[in-house]
Amino acid sequence: MPVASVGDTADASITVTEETIETYADLSGDDNPIHADDDYASETMFGGRIAHGMLSAGPVSAALADLPGDIVYLSQDLQFENPVYPGDIVTARVEVLEELGGDRLRVDTTAETDETVISGEAVVLSVPHES
Repeated sequence: MPVASVGDTADASITVTEETIETYADLSGDDNPIHADDDYASETMFGGRIAHGMLSAGPVSAALADLPGDIVYLSQDLQFENPVYPGDIVTARVEVLEELGGDRLRVDTTAETDETVISGEAVVLSVPHES
């Protein structure tokens, strides 16, 4: 199987529901009331519950996994630009920007609903899949 190279892209999406937010809170231990308490969240600048930032970043990881070869995450730089609400569909897109040597790649990573919610870059290893 080939490895990822400059110009390769991949996409992945997730529908964020109240259930996925609650499940993520249970799995991660992050019980911040902005994610878990409707009454509390309604009094914040967001006007209601929002998804955890890292839940919203999940499709980035899924998109990276869809690039050719075996992808190993080495680092990720994320900027959280807008909130994600229950009912939003988050679609991530990744694009390989540069070969860094030693099987390492620099990858542009974004996630959007109707607006950009996350932007950033990742460094990954891309190695041939061994059968």
